Amino acid sequence: MSLTIPIETSARHIHITQKDFETLFGEGTRPTFAKELSQPGQYACKERLTVAGPKGRFEKVVILGPCRSETQVEISVTDARRLGIKSVIRQSGDLEGTPGCTLIGPKGKIELEKGVIVAKRHIHMTPVDAIRAHVKDNDIVFVITTSYERSLIFSDVVVRVSPSYSLAMHVDTDEANAFANEDNPTGVILKLFNGHTYSLQSWADELQSGIHR
Repeated sequence: MSLTIPIETSARHIHITQKDFETLFGEGTRPTFAKELSQPGQYACKERLTVAGPKGRFEKVVILGPCRSETQVEISVTDARRLGIKSVIRQSGDLEGTPGCTLIGPKGKIELEKGVIVAKRHIHMTPVDAIRAHVKDNDIVFVITTSYERSLIFSDVVVRVSPSYSLAMHVDTDEANAFANEDNPTGVILKLFNGHTYSLQSWADELQSGIHR
């Protein structure tokens, strides 16, 4: 039986260091808990920031806690265009070579030289979930959604496995708008062509050439 995976929309948000937080909100301040998120230990903060780029800005962008070792801004491709910066798809924490932006708070601002990413679509799961789904950490898979009349297949979905995770697939707002027309969308893993788009394209090319496997 296939593992049914809840699919959650991850809107633009900020992970921040304690040092950067104090620069933006005042010396000695700390993030204020507002709401728990689906991943254990993760929470939305009451504090908000402005994210600015060469062409535009977003006001009241949520900060997620707890604080991290590097400040990271996660946006969609559409958001990147509005800000006027390059959209770079990366896993969380892989920040070398990514664009920066300006973060503006009530007590100061920070010019980030890097750290703005479009998060690579991914699945959080526990080791038990991974066994049930026959996958391992950093596997790349396809996921077919079950959204009514707008179902689609996502390729290049990275699997992240940890005892501290809770089962959920995360997509950004652009991706969610392409399929999610119900309150609780789900998906199942398809183990095709090692999950990579280029392998799917090769298969399509073979079919067009009359090769059937």
